[in-house]
Amino acid sequence: MKLAIISHTEHYQLPDGTILGWGPTVREINHLVDIFEEIYHIAMLSSESPPQSALKYDSENIHFIPIPMVGGKDYKSKASIFLKAPTTVKTVTDILKKVDCFQFRAPTGIGVYLIPYLSLFSKKKGWFKYAGNWNQVNPPFGYALQKFFLKNQKRKVTINGSWPNQPSHCLSFENPCLTQKNLEDGAEVCKSKDYSGKLKLCFVGRLEEEKGVGIIIDSLKSLDKSFQENIESVSFVGEGPMKIDFKRRVENLPIPTKFLGSLSNQGVFKIFEKSHFLLLPTLASEGFPKVLAEAINFGCIPVVTDISSITQYIKHRNNGFVLSKNNTERDLSDIIKELAVIKREELNTYLLNRQQLVDKFTFTYYNSRILNEIIGTNN
Repeated sequence: MKLAIISHTEHYQLPDGTILGWGPTVREINHLVDIFEEIYHIAMLSSESPPQSALKYDSENIHFIPIPMVGGKDYKSKASIFLKAPTTVKTVTDILKKVDCFQFRAPTGIGVYLIPYLSLFSKKKGWFKYAGNWNQVNPPFGYALQKFFLKNQKRKVTINGSWPNQPSHCLSFENPCLTQKNLEDGAEVCKSKDYSGKLKLCFVGRLEEEKGVGIIIDSLKSLDKSFQENIESVSFVGEGPMKIDFKRRVENLPIPTKFLGSLSNQGVFKIFEKSHFLLLPTLASEGFPKVLAEAINFGCIPVVTDISSITQYIKHRNNGFVLSKNNTERDLSDIIKELAVIKREELNTYLLNRQQLVDKFTFTYYNSRILNEIIGTNN
């Protein structure tokens, strides 16, 4: 069976012609080759340099099909979504003729016209993957419109979390990020994980206020000297427009703080292996960040905000710590203080609760659900 994937995933072309794409998406598609003989990924080609996290496709049976780079925060950028629509629609139409099935990844700017187009004018088998917060209270207009379209069409929609009054065609699905080898490596790391001594903390994600980077810095600054001295290091992994500002804000912080930039997947896993806790006090409305499953797999206990479907997987004092979205900074400061004195035996019990969660985030489990619950159904 041949699959077309339609997304806003940014791709980059190296001088030798090699195509790279955003790492987490490329990894997922590389594993979809196990159940699809050929894949066409219709996505955007950026003129910028690729980040360290970008990857190339593993198989010659995966074909990148470029569409115009559109979208942004200003009105001109938003207008480009519709000005370039004819080109994008033509590309999608041409590729659909070559495949048996499609996956559309939402929410994205092009979704405001491609979701109704696919729903009304395509008879191909297919499904929609909604990677954002399905239960967002006040979503942007474009997201709300796409959710409305998805709820009022017949094809399957995979979403993050389980919600009241969830339509029957909307299936709760985990986003895959772990291989069987990752699980084996994680199990070995957890056998020797030592939570004694000073704390090693990390953050992985986009460096911006919405992701909680400022909250982390302010919380660390608010700690008494005795608690600050109990922290060995804080590592920030990722890039973002506020990186320089954040680096300035930690200049006088008496805690070794490193901004490591964008790392490869394996580089991120090494950070999780060495770190005791992942701090993710996000204020952004998102689905379920894959880094949480990855961190738990390597015994890096998450400290997260009660947003979207996160707390359907991360349980307070069971396999992580949960912050209130109304008092996130204060809660984070209090929990960091607690982590400095918590009994290490208690933290070891958190590792016993990890297996059931991480198994759900394997590519093997994801592919089996695609076959059994989506491709194997009539839609």
